[in-house]
Amino acid sequence: MTEEPHVTVAVADGVATLTLNRPDRANVLSAAMIEALDGAIQAADADPAVRVLVIAAKGRIFSAGHDLAEVRDLPDQAAREALFARCSAMMQRIAACRVPVIAKVQGAAVAAGCQLVATCDLAYAAEGAKFGVSGINLGLFCSTPSVALTRAVAPKQALDLLFTGRLIPAERAAAIGLVSATVPAADLDGAVDEAAGLIARKPPAAVELGKRLVRDQAGLAVADAYDLAGRRMAENMDLAETGRLIDGFLGRS
Repeated sequence: MTEEPHVTVAVADGVATLTLNRPDRANVLSAAMIEALDGAIQAADADPAVRVLVIAAKGRIFSAGHDLAEVRDLPDQAAREALFARCSAMMQRIAACRVPVIAKVQGAAVAAGCQLVATCDLAYAAEGAKFGVSGINLGLFCSTPSVALTRAVAPKQALDLLFTGRLIPAERAAAIGLVSATVPAADLDGAVDEAAGLIARKPPAAVELGKRLVRDQAGLAVADAYDLAGRRMAENMDLAETGRLIDGFLGRS
């Protein structure tokens, strides 16, 4: 019997939905899952028809994070470092993706699963979803998840989760900025479809430029960030579609 794919892919109306497809294993980020998700992200990013990417999950849990049994069974520290490096490369692929990436969270997102949510550009969560980086409860500080988490929320909020190992409800995740919004579970599909559809209908070159600008200016001093932003703004004004839309707005068409 053919094994189900780790990640399923559906593309419609400019939106590529990548669904983690190991609900029986809490959609853990095993080596196989990381490879499948990374490949799906790269393929979607290379498809000019795709304007938005959604990462979803099948089952009760969005993702329980790394497969701890798999990690424990690796032969040595070098092998473990290699696995974490592959996961980190996949996370960075999301940040570098030319199109916005939305996390669609229907259940618990824990440890590297929470990292995945924090890495996405936008995230929508169902009421009842929970978030945490609970490795500390097993004596394992969530070091790689901390990179994304401390960039997504204020450091004191991130450290509260990292040091206590507590899980927080979706409403609290929205309040601290880990997710964009929380909606009733029955409305999650609609909320993500609405956001993805709005983005997909915007001029793609401007959206891509904007994502790169937000990423590139984040680590700069304020003056340097404004310098870069001004250059990107001028570049944006020279885009053909932008010029056409502005001229139409000004009544010059």
